Amino acid sequence: MRSRAPLRKAAAGTLIAILAVTVLAADQFTKILAIAELPPEEQVPVLGEFLQFYLVRNPGAAFSLGESVTWLFTIALAAVAAGIVWLALTRVTSRAWAIILGLLLGGVLGNLTDRLLREPGFPVGHVVDFISTPWMMPAIYNVADIFIVTMMIGVALLVLIGLRLDGTRETRAEAAEAVDDAGPGADPAGTAGPDHDDPGAPAR
Repeated sequence: MRSRAPLRKAAAGTLIAILAVTVLAADQFTKILAIAELPPEEQVPVLGEFLQFYLVRNPGAAFSLGESVTWLFTIALAAVAAGIVWLALTRVTSRAWAIILGLLLGGVLGNLTDRLLREPGFPVGHVVDFISTPWMMPAIYNVADIFIVTMMIGVALLVLIGLRLDGTRETRAEAAEAVDDAGPGADPAGTAGPDHDDPGAPAR
């Protein structure tokens, strides 16, 4: 079952690339502005407690976790980026998946660029963070982080609604067939148990 005509693989790959480059450019541009205009580690109110700027350089992950193993985050980001590129080249023809994976790839590349090119050097560069929303979370983040988090939620939603990478959806018949493939003794409803009638059970 298809909700929309699928994209060609080349078109899906092009869409992913355009979105990724756009997000990467926006992330790096805002980081350059933050470094040039914001004082390091000083709170700059923008909209009161709702939005503040606070420039820091983060060697770790969220909440500065893993500061001593920065290179591991570089490897993880590179692996995610490579996985998305592989899907773009070989599997994705769904417009929704192309959009979400393109934006996710852009966010990943934004922070990966920091890891590779910023001080103290390759491959342990510190990520530039400058956005603070104390009402929502204590962490300080950047544009790339916004796209990574929101697009991961988008990936989860597409999986939950059963939308495949090629734009098809899992039908009820396919779901039932999957249950049948589990074997004749499968009990998908979870109703079997010692309290249910069983012809082979001893009389009480």
